[in-house]
Amino acid sequence: MRVLVIGGTRFVGRHIVEAALASGHEVTLLHRGRTGADLFPRARHLHADRDVDLSVLSEGEWDATVDVCAYWPAQVRSLAAALGRRAGRYALISSVSAYAPLPGPGANEDAPLAELVGPEPVQMSNEAYGALKVRCERAAREAFGSDVLILRPTYVVGPHDHTGRFTHWVLRLARGGEVLAPGPHEGPIQVIDARDLASFAVGLFGRRSGGVFHVASPAPPFGFADLLGAIATAVAPAGTHLTWVDESFLRSEGETTSSLPLWSGSDEDRFALALDPSRALAAGLSPRPLGETAADTLRWARAAGAISLELSAEREAELLARWHSR
Repeated sequence: MRVLVIGGTRFVGRHIVEAALASGHEVTLLHRGRTGADLFPRARHLHADRDVDLSVLSEGEWDATVDVCAYWPAQVRSLAAALGRRAGRYALISSVSAYAPLPGPGANEDAPLAELVGPEPVQMSNEAYGALKVRCERAAREAFGSDVLILRPTYVVGPHDHTGRFTHWVLRLARGGEVLAPGPHEGPIQVIDARDLASFAVGLFGRRSGGVFHVASPAPPFGFADLLGAIATAVAPAGTHLTWVDESFLRSEGETTSSLPLWSGSDEDRFALALDPSRALAAGLSPRPLGETAADTLRWARAAGAISLELSAEREAELLARWHSR
């Protein structure tokens, strides 16, 4: 198959390109040329800013197009205008942030979606991100037809993760000692290895029908304690132990999901991290063990010189001391 990847040099897109090439597909990448110039010599590279000029796509035809970096509906519409029917099967990487707050765990792909209130914002924000993804999904169906593929992943993790969220916990647990674990320990969480997302996406290209899929693992119930426990089993030295600290204490100290990544606490949207992945599993999603992802992430992070950019060791020690002295 001839596959066009919009993006393709950072993290999710990079793994999708690797999976497509490994499957014997002919791959074209559209990217700005700022990163990954030495990646994928077997692929064809087209350089363009999708927000400025897509005339570089005026020639060529593909069997599948996967869009990794559409955050605004106008980006989907302009891509459709540039490609027309030459796009082949269109696949959009969306997000579980597309959901409105859910009442509990186990929601399927038909759960209520987030909606923008008022005009479309000029600047991206955490509050608008999910609703804009919903508008991207609708723009995709309008432009490419009802058989589009829409993948809604939860937190994507693994080697080459530039966000540092999962990597933070891998590096912290690999350092050992007393580890501050943000409560509640049963707070829902789901992740997906970028390589498994990529393999699933490439495997869907030949489907005759489209659909929406949760790309998430494992099925609920799965809590933050399960996540940290799996990472610790894979990478932590002997003597490592978790100290669970109440959410109310951490909030009063000014800690957030920025300093403690992947932590949902009692946020109203936490059940978007406890979705039913059965439709994707039935369609071929095959998540690898979380410990394998943690070990591979640690090897990559150490080789790449990646560091934790979140809660510093000094701040963690200060919080733990305050917690113990209450």
